[in-house]
Amino acid sequence: MQKNKHSKVRNTGLLFEILLRQVTADILDKTAQTRALDIIKEKFNKNTELGKELGLYNLLINQKYKTDKKADYFISEVLKSYRKLNKTRLRREKYNVIKEIKNNFNIHKILSSKVENYKLYASVYKLFEYNDMLAPEEKTETYFRLIENITTPTPITRFSDIVKKTSSLNADERTLTYKILLEKFNSKYSKLNKDQRGLIKEYINNVSNTNGLKEYIERIVPEVKRELTSYFSNITNKVVKIKLKEAIHSIDKFCGTKSKAAMVPDSTIIQTLRYMELLKELKKTCEKNSKNLLKN
Repeated sequence: MQKNKHSKVRNTGLLFEILLRQVTADILDKTAQTRALDIIKEKFNKNTELGKELGLYNLLINQKYKTDKKADYFISEVLKSYRKLNKTRLRREKYNVIKEIKNNFNIHKILSSKVENYKLYASVYKLFEYNDMLAPEEKTETYFRLIENITTPTPITRFSDIVKKTSSLNADERTLTYKILLEKFNSKYSKLNKDQRGLIKEYINNVSNTNGLKEYIERIVPEVKRELTSYFSNITNKVVKIKLKEAIHSIDKFCGTKSKAAMVPDSTIIQTLRYMELLKELKKTCEKNSKNLLKN
């Protein structure tokens, strides 16, 4: 029996995810109005069939139970709720939201970024769309992937985990959550400059730590290192000069540019932000010293 194909563009959970990422990117770019947020509010609210289906996606991906028996019963109840949805209206709403996304964004580009929970989204999609048509082996694989996810605790310990865990919130709550996270970064690193905001934006857009994020780090860190080195001769304080020399010497190690690992840990993002902050402070100090010399 032929396997039923998963369609990214028709997966309600993934459609919502890519729109939310676009909202986050707009916030980072300080865009006053974001079309992505308007689409979310209009198409994924609790009064639409699409919004109701999204709620069922979020339940299967985020809800946790300790036993397989409870998880099995839970999945059965979610499927009952799915069968009650108005499928004609759902198909029409999904068609319209896909059309909206295509009209406003490069849908192929935004769908190309990898999502860590992709297999779970695909499993939910198959269970909803093809439940009665799945081959026994495919249905077993799909069903037990969800069982394993529901019964496996996932503590929130990373920034990327926080991003994923907000999926059960409504659009406005999630947007607010991102703003709060950015404010926390701002409070820790003074006021984020363009480069720092660019790093966080890249991190959020590649939350699954794909090659894209690794390549971005490998591209920007050498530039930060080069700029730090260029300011070395301007430092007169011996202690500061020694510390800066140590920092420059350790940048590749702390920022993971020499690491062969495919995954980019959160510590690398934090360390890179710190080096960017150091560079920002050096620039400020040198500019201030230059102005004082001109005055004298």
